[in-house]
Amino acid sequence: MKRLVGSMLSLVALVAIAFGLARDLNAQTLGEITGVVNDSSGAFIVGAKVTATNPATNAVRSATSNDVGIYNFPAMQPGIYNLKAEMAGFKAATITDVKLQVQQVARHDITMQVGEVTQTVEVSGAGVSLSTEDATVGTVIENKRIVELPLNGRNFLQLVALSPNVSYGFGSAGQAGSRQGGTR
Repeated sequence: MKRLVGSMLSLVALVAIAFGLARDLNAQTLGEITGVVNDSSGAFIVGAKVTATNPATNAVRSATSNDVGIYNFPAMQPGIYNLKAEMAGFKAATITDVKLQVQQVARHDITMQVGEVTQTVEVSGAGVSLSTEDATVGTVIENKRIVELPLNGRNFLQLVALSPNVSYGFGSAGQAGSRQGGTR
């Protein structure tokens, strides 16, 4: 009996570890789109249907805004999306070319105008996406830059220097043997 209980506990522990690893691996390669649906006066719109469409793959996901107007699309593949919000009594609102990168939480608030559902208000040329959901700072380096850069010995750590506010190869400041300016 003790062996059976021990075996069951071991099996449960292994399944939990495997689930945690799978969740962490997905978290490394996916992004999230979130925001608030408001009317023109700033009041929350509850129950608005928001759809995210990836024009490259024709993948469509739907969400409904909650009691405080928040919609959320977790675990989205990186790419470019079009957002559309619809609600009875309001004109449909769309936001085009929402760029989602790896591990990014893209926040796009949607403002809907009073009108008929058949009318659509399209927002294009959105500004720079600013992440207000967390304090994570990240940079995506395009494949073209990786291939075309002359990396000495193909050391991937040299790509760190392409990110803003990042230094590579500096000695510890104030330590013996360190020099100002790094090794570049």
